Amino acid sequence: MPQSGEPHMLVSGKHVRQAVDHCINGLTGVPAAQWHVRAGGLEWTCWETLEHLADDLLTYALRFGLAHPMDVPRVPLRISRDRPEGPANVIFGDEEAGPEGLLTVVEACGGLLATVVDTTAPTALAPHVFDASDPEGFAAMGVVETLVHTHDIAQGMHRSWEPPQDLSERALARLFPDVPITDTPWSTLLWATGRIETPDRPRRTNWRWYGAPRSRG
Repeated sequence: MPQSGEPHMLVSGKHVRQAVDHCINGLTGVPAAQWHVRAGGLEWTCWETLEHLADDLLTYALRFGLAHPMDVPRVPLRISRDRPEGPANVIFGDEEAGPEGLLTVVEACGGLLATVVDTTAPTALAPHVFDASDPEGFAAMGVVETLVHTHDIAQGMHRSWEPPQDLSERALARLFPDVPITDTPWSTLLWATGRIETPDRPRRTNWRWYGAPRSRG
């Protein structure tokens, strides 16, 4: 829940680190063979999905490494795929380092995003496919990407995994103001991102978040 004195449920680098920590704790020790199964409802393997997560966290951070982020639609890194159906990334894990090595990559990329969003002017804006957002918005995006893709991976591996409700609640408040919380924040976030259906709401096949900065009035 919000800390004492917080006017609303802020999202910061601390919450990115928390989400990444829960991802790592939930996936550490999984046998290497399980990383090649399909991740939940995605077309990617669990390994590819974790690489995609690392890629998201890194590229979000890089946007605020620029002096004028809004002047550059995309940091022009070379994008590639390991196979035609796999994710298009700018970074990949070293397979010889195994799953623990790839989890280290995710930790490093998450830490970089956490540091960047906490040290960038809160009014700065950077481009995103769902419209420009501020550091808090990108922190929330990092939390959502981490939570839902860890869910995808855990589902593919038939592992039980659930993050703290607080993280989901903060992400929903920041990026999904159009989605009322029903049941729990975590189940609502899964519904909002097209992962599940509920008795009252069919599964979303077309969804988006809203990263526009909060009103600072």
